[in-house]
Amino acid sequence: METLTCTTSNGAELSEKTNCLHETFFEAAIEDAKSLDAYYLKNQKPIGPLHGLPVSLKDQFHVKGVETSMGYVGWLGTFQGKKGTGKEKVFESEMVKELRDLGAVLYCKTSVPHSLMTGETVNNIIEYTWNPKNRNLSCGGSSGGEGALIGLRGSPVGFGTDIGGSIRIPAAFNGLYGLRPSAGRLPYYGMANSMDGQNSVLSVVGPLAPSVGTLQLLVKSLLSRNPWLHDPLVHDMPWRGEEAAIAKAKKLSFAILWHDGEVSLHPPVKRALESVVQKLRNQGHKIIEWAPPSHKRGLDILLAAWTYDNGADIRSALQLSGEPKAPQIGITYGGDIKPDPPKDATFIAANNVAQREYQKEYMEYWNSTAELTGTGKPVDVVIAPVAPFAAARRNGFLWYGYSAIVNILDYTACTLPVTTVDKSIDVADLSF
Repeated sequence: METLTCTTSNGAELSEKTNCLHETFFEAAIEDAKSLDAYYLKNQKPIGPLHGLPVSLKDQFHVKGVETSMGYVGWLGTFQGKKGTGKEKVFESEMVKELRDLGAVLYCKTSVPHSLMTGETVNNIIEYTWNPKNRNLSCGGSSGGEGALIGLRGSPVGFGTDIGGSIRIPAAFNGLYGLRPSAGRLPYYGMANSMDGQNSVLSVVGPLAPSVGTLQLLVKSLLSRNPWLHDPLVHDMPWRGEEAAIAKAKKLSFAILWHDGEVSLHPPVKRALESVVQKLRNQGHKIIEWAPPSHKRGLDILLAAWTYDNGADIRSALQLSGEPKAPQIGITYGGDIKPDPPKDATFIAANNVAQREYQKEYMEYWNSTAELTGTGKPVDVVIAPVAPFAAARRNGFLWYGYSAIVNILDYTACTLPVTTVDKSIDVADLSF
């Protein structure tokens, strides 16, 4: 109870400075915390591994008694833009149920860009969510509210989603750990989304937290609930702790991506990579350079999947209230120009084939690194930047190549904070 009271106070104060919250339900959370305290007093044991832990949620999760706007003005007072469904403020997402059963205390929903399809967090409800460490910069997106709130410990942990970097970007911009699992690892069923039914590149749900141990606690706890019994897209795959133990006991090989073939890294990002490489070499691990198939080609396939409907879903949500589209969304989904018609089934099938062939080519390249590692096996881990900069300025996030390549491949990826910008060291490369 004391932990929750402190957390809600910090979160509310932080939101005033950064615009990181969409919804707060502190009174309901306090009642839940009281119930958990009473359970512990009666039974002398916690209700689950997350007993009493305050957890914040990206505003895609449906929670009883709480709005889900996903940044759209026209979604307020509705269920995903529709009225009279009987689900308004009643329906709950599957993971919400799982978290409650584990003992978590849900207390707020954090800001997102309307549509979710940008690495900055901006909408016509809260305006713009700023980076709490430097309010001249973005907090990232689309799980930007989570990044800002957890970044200054207004929340101990939270959950976001990722279809192009939306967990990893806010984690990187705010000095956090953020896990993007592969599709089918954690329950997504019953969450609001853009372009629902676009199945070529699935959005996934994952945690943001201040430590690796916290990520492990959250994922391990959720998997203990056997989520594959309640979400048909979750794989029957329990926590595999023995594999983590094996990895800790051996020397590993790492591949480093210094450049994605399109955009160069800013000095602090390059320095962070150099620091990681040096530390790994000092511990005896093998380092090679990563030179995979063209990332630009993979990103073209991803962009095609994002735009199968040519923005029809996003436009219809904006038209409910007549609100303007954020300029960051217009980069991918156009401004006021009359849109082209949606892609047909033949186009979608061809893009799915192109994706499969690209994944195969990338897989075989990864396998080929066995000739370079000296272990007889391919590299264990690829280390790459999340973005070419430490954080973006407003309207300045124009290249998603470093983060989004993971989504077209559907690889598991985790953001690890390394350092912060130092203007005395990270000087501009005037020869560029």
